[in-house]
Amino acid sequence: MFRRRMGKKLRKIVQDIEILVTEMDTFGFRDRRQAPSLMPLRQMDPVMIDSEKNVVSRSRNEEKNKIEKILLDHANSDDLLVLPIVGLGGLGKTTFVQLVYSDPETKKHFQFQKWCCVSDDFDVGNIARSICNSTEKDSEKVLQDLQKELSGKRCLVVLDDVWNQDVDKWEKLKACLKHAGTGSAILTTTRDAKVAQIMSGGKVQLHNLANVGDEFLKEILERRAFLLQKPEYAKLEDIINEIVKRCHGSPLAAKAIGSMLSTKTSEDEWTAVLKKSSICNVETGILPILKLSYDNLPLHMKQCFAFCAVFPKDYVIDVENLIQLWMANDYLPLVEDVPLETIGRRTFEELAWRSFFEDAEQTKLEDKNLSHFRSIKTCNIHDLMHDIALSVLGEECTTITDRPDQMKLLSKYSRHIFSSYEETGTDLIDFLKKQTPTLHTLLCPYASAMYGSVIKWTLHMPKCNSLRALRLPNSAVFKIRPRYLQHLRYLDLSKNRWVDQLPEISILYNLQTLNVSGCKNLYRLPRDMKYMASLRHLCTDGCKSLRCMPPDLGELSSLQTLTYFVAGSSSGCSTTGELRNLDLGGKLILGCLENVTEAQAKAASLRNKKKLRHLSLEWSSECNEEPVPGCYKKVLDALEPHGGLEVLKIVGYKSTCFSTWMKDLSSFQKHLTELYLVGFTMCGEFPQFSQLETLQILHLQELGKLQSLFSDKTSLKFLKLKELKLCNLNTMERWVAAEGREGEVAFPQLQNLVIEGCPKLATLPDIPNIKVLELDEDKAQLSLLIIRCRYIYLLSKLKLSVRDKEAALELDNVNVESPLLELNLSGCDFFFLSSSSQSQPAVRIWRWFGKLVTLKICFCDGLIYWPEDVFQSLASLKHLEVHDCGNLVGPAQVKGEPAPTTTHVLPRLNRLHLFGCGRLAELFVLPPSITNMIIEKCRSLRFLWEEDAESKSAHARQLDASTPLEYCSSTSVPKQSAARKNHHLPRLEFLSIIGCDSLIALHLPPAVTKLGVWLCQNLSSVSGQLDALKVLDIYGCDKLQSLDSLGHLLSLENLYLSSCKRLTSIPGALGSYSALRRLSIRYCPAIDMKTLFERHQQRLDSLEERNLSHARSSDPDEGPKLKDPKSWKYVIPACRPVPDRMYT
Repeated sequence: MFRRRMGKKLRKIVQDIEILVTEMDTFGFRDRRQAPSLMPLRQMDPVMIDSEKNVVSRSRNEEKNKIEKILLDHANSDDLLVLPIVGLGGLGKTTFVQLVYSDPETKKHFQFQKWCCVSDDFDVGNIARSICNSTEKDSEKVLQDLQKELSGKRCLVVLDDVWNQDVDKWEKLKACLKHAGTGSAILTTTRDAKVAQIMSGGKVQLHNLANVGDEFLKEILERRAFLLQKPEYAKLEDIINEIVKRCHGSPLAAKAIGSMLSTKTSEDEWTAVLKKSSICNVETGILPILKLSYDNLPLHMKQCFAFCAVFPKDYVIDVENLIQLWMANDYLPLVEDVPLETIGRRTFEELAWRSFFEDAEQTKLEDKNLSHFRSIKTCNIHDLMHDIALSVLGEECTTITDRPDQMKLLSKYSRHIFSSYEETGTDLIDFLKKQTPTLHTLLCPYASAMYGSVIKWTLHMPKCNSLRALRLPNSAVFKIRPRYLQHLRYLDLSKNRWVDQLPEISILYNLQTLNVSGCKNLYRLPRDMKYMASLRHLCTDGCKSLRCMPPDLGELSSLQTLTYFVAGSSSGCSTTGELRNLDLGGKLILGCLENVTEAQAKAASLRNKKKLRHLSLEWSSECNEEPVPGCYKKVLDALEPHGGLEVLKIVGYKSTCFSTWMKDLSSFQKHLTELYLVGFTMCGEFPQFSQLETLQILHLQELGKLQSLFSDKTSLKFLKLKELKLCNLNTMERWVAAEGREGEVAFPQLQNLVIEGCPKLATLPDIPNIKVLELDEDKAQLSLLIIRCRYIYLLSKLKLSVRDKEAALELDNVNVESPLLELNLSGCDFFFLSSSSQSQPAVRIWRWFGKLVTLKICFCDGLIYWPEDVFQSLASLKHLEVHDCGNLVGPAQVKGEPAPTTTHVLPRLNRLHLFGCGRLAELFVLPPSITNMIIEKCRSLRFLWEEDAESKSAHARQLDASTPLEYCSSTSVPKQSAARKNHHLPRLEFLSIIGCDSLIALHLPPAVTKLGVWLCQNLSSVSGQLDALKVLDIYGCDKLQSLDSLGHLLSLENLYLSSCKRLTSIPGALGSYSALRRLSIRYCPAIDMKTLFERHQQRLDSLEERNLSHARSSDPDEGPKLKDPKSWKYVIPACRPVPDRMYT
């Protein structure tokens, strides 16, 4: 029956086609397909870029010297310098500040430099994340990270393209930036003089950037228009002069119109451009020139560039990813025998040449989810160019970042949506339910925050059947419905921790890009992927649970990227032979090679894959079978790659001899920059690493028989090596095989050196530029050598882990001023030896570290008393962490020793973290600079906030900690009250104590803004005048009956009470909490909830978040005792609260 109906339909279709062909013949129509002409690849010539920079540098030299003099003259000032650079858009403010920022004298002067693009949305948390490279989501915590990062360092921070006029936001960020060291400065660029006045506070004269002179603009324009050749006609020269006048001193306008004129060959064409161009002025800026440049683009380039309006301003764009999105939206023309990716790259390079993109560069990113570094090409769009794209795309593009009001921009015309606002979930779903027929692109880079909403959206996928690009990383989108996404070409489900298998996406026949990288629990791909004929990019790296690849993968003839191929051991899996006919490029990881035979390895034909740049060959460590003699070598021989590789990694190789092609690395010496060898437990011969002239990173780990890094037949210098890591090399005895040549070994560019588990290595080579050193050893051979030699004069960060209990310091009578900023000690008892014979060297070494900012001490049994004599030397220290020092008891108060001093030590300390010091009974005298305190598992510590009129010291009384304590940072502190000024800890803002079973009473300093007390079963009193308190989180305090002694908490925003069985009421009156946003009461059976509802129903309804579902339950495993309104949040009974909620 079905065949009969389908046969009729097919016959009808054939008849209609025959009729159309007949009519075409009748009217003489012919199919004359002509491929669009493809522009040659015109990349930005480095010579051209350097020459343009030289022009700009010459035009700004006087101004640059002026700014640098201001920065250098500020070197000894404790005040934070804020210097705004003001000018019109396109005038070159960013480029000018880059000249100052990258000047060698500037780099030499500042210890820490960071560039941050701000743009329209002045989000303090995002700016802090950018400055300190943090992934912390909580804005308050990241502010603490920022303080820690800047603390004690002379810093230069650039805030580029600022529009913010909110004084409070700026003051909040500025309060963090003030933690930077003496001589620190902030450079900002802005178009608005009012913004500049707000940021500078009127203390420093603003620097108004001058227009670039016409002679310099002419030089820039001619370089672009004539490609470094002079014009032939005098009349053309006159036209140039007229065009230069219309650029109004803007180098961006000169570059844009010059690039456009490079395609014009006649005088008439130049004259036409002159007539079309408008004169730029203060009112119009340079937008007319830029719009003219856009109008001159070919159609497909107009579409490609206009699409970029979907990204927020100053968004760092992944170029390869952008090209894939262009492909998904059919913006790239089809050219016979030319891959779409090539067309996309040429399109990008042409747009970059015409200044539509800027700052295109190769960037190396550390991806913690994928456990490796990855190199990508990135770019930005100038905000004026972004305005051009936005004006073209109009309502078709909607960008939602961090402001809820941006949801109003969604309309029935929206075709491309970018949403990075974590709270857009519900509103976005409501829109997608109604207005999705024309939606082509949906990009949600932070989809994890919209988990529930994403699941709901999948129920409405039938209305999204026009979708072509979907990006939902970090989300649980395992319920997507492929049958409704037949037009989908781009799908990003990366870093999805919950998905173990994908839906049947094999029916997505148009899909070009599938990204599931970082899906750690994904164990299989759809079996019928061979039918996805359009698939070009399959990103699977980081899928650690993947068991095998689907069968017949070689039939995906369009596939160009396959980042991770795992060789399966069962039937029905693709073997490496399926890679033979795939023209793969970029990155390729071959995993589980123990399942690969020599024949299958040869069939992979890696040597012919010239586009590969990153190759990783990995044998699994989980393979328990005895290695077959010669098998590993044969497989590795067969997997020989081409010589153009840039990154090579080999893991788990268990042969006794190296592969033939690895013995001689000469074929890789011109291109290889990174080499990783891990787990060569049986191999006794190794290649000559120094042959690799371009090598910058070398990691050697678990090479069981490696005895030296150099043979006596090769050069003993790594000229370009910047990072060297040697781990678990048990047999390595020396740097060079031949004795007597150790002094010839040199690493002139090496900055980072890590040596772990190399017990026989007792010397260090010449490393004149070393900055970071990490040593982990049982015997303190290298650690003591470092302290005694000149490296201590060079290091900015030192990490030592020494388990040697007998080691002792022997220092010469010299005074050393070390630039060390961060010191991490694990073990290292010799730093704190207390015997009379050795105590003086231990104390003396600390005098070298006057610039030290961060000190971390852990597992140090030699630390028995607080080393207050040591602390006297650390005048710059701001962060102190002491972990698992089991013998630490407190200040020295034993017979024969003097009582501890009552004067303050560590005058700049603002963060103290104590963890696992079980015998600690008392703190040292805390300085008033303390702002953050963490106490974890210090079971003997006695602690009480109590003022002493004479010494203003803090003493301890009955505090016992048994579980981890956490806290969060902030800089928003109300004006100082009288109580705060008179308190001995006037700046303590954040305190969190957990598991203090013996704590009976806690009297708090008035500056505290966030307080967490967890599992203090004997706590019966919490008091203090806490006008600044914003977050109060109390959990598991069974004996706590009342919080009335806290009074009215006028600033309180978040109140969490949980598992306090005897607590009868909340602090104060709920109606008086005007700032309260979140309220959670769980498992507090003594609180009269009925009265609370009756008196404060209206106030409860106005809260953003309410959780009273288990308020009357005494056991977390019991169900709810009181029904709440349906709109209130319901929490599953088995779910325990987590400390992080304190900081939301």
